[in-house]
Amino acid sequence: MVHDCSSEGCLSMNRYEEDMAVTGLLAPRLAYFAAVARHEHVTRAAHELGVPQSTLSRAMVRLEQDLGVALFARKGRTVALTTAGRTFLSSAERALAEIARAAESVQLDADPALGKVAFGFLHTLGSETVPGLIRAFRVDHPRVRFSLVQNYGEAMLEKLRAGELDLCLTSPVPDAPDLVARRLDEQRLRLVVPDDHRLAGRKRIRLAEAADETFVTLEAGYGLRRITDDLCAEAGFTPRVAFEGEEAETLRGLVAAGLGVALLPPPAVARPGVVELTVTAPRAVREIGVAWLDGHPDTRPVAEFKRFLLSRRGRLIPEL
Repeated sequence: MVHDCSSEGCLSMNRYEEDMAVTGLLAPRLAYFAAVARHEHVTRAAHELGVPQSTLSRAMVRLEQDLGVALFARKGRTVALTTAGRTFLSSAERALAEIARAAESVQLDADPALGKVAFGFLHTLGSETVPGLIRAFRVDHPRVRFSLVQNYGEAMLEKLRAGELDLCLTSPVPDAPDLVARRLDEQRLRLVVPDDHRLAGRKRIRLAEAADETFVTLEAGYGLRRITDDLCAEAGFTPRVAFEGEEAETLRGLVAAGLGVALLPPPAVARPGVVELTVTAPRAVREIGVAWLDGHPDTRPVAEFKRFLLSRRGRLIPEL
């Protein structure tokens, strides 16, 4: 493949590659340099670092050669920083401190008792299901920390692939070669209608009876929207969609305002202005599953929380 390097983007990539090459040369030597600068003596620095003096001396010579700048003025084994050396030391110490902080952070996140789990879940599971799960998990793991992300299913799967999440609860249960997914439970969906609707006096309904209704739904790309479309197709019609939203409780508000009907999971708290009907046909449920990136190594806290979630199969979602 031939690349045209005349563009600004290609020049930027070349500079990036050059910077990375220099960084690769310098990074292993920063601690050596800082120790020599601190002691102003090669032998004492070598003793602190636990390396042969000759190794340390050669490393400093190579560092100066790579930079093309003299960092030390030498008087036998005693050294003093040059002006360039003092400038370089300031940045080297900041870089080493940042590396130390990063190492401490990732070690803390992996700590069995104090570690962190990056956990994603659907908005509709955020009011009761997820808080209940975390509360139950922390009975035996009281100091494990959580980074919580609410989003729709496809967005969370992309965060899994990007390494931003360890686990996510989503629906439908994904089927992708790069992911591992396990079904945990299912949640009944109800047809939500305004409380003055012609169907509001009913307890149960076949979805086909709502074929002439105007629907409010989540936007395309949301798992619940796909389930709604599939259930309506199974009932023999295509829903006439008047409004699309991003959150289930917003849709309930639109229904209460008389702007349509919706297929939704039950709310944590009953909302005035709507009536929720049991759908008898087709079977209106959505499967809830947990997903993670295939082959991605787990820290101890993530592995423990994953085992906990899998142990909750069939009792993840409270019946409301």
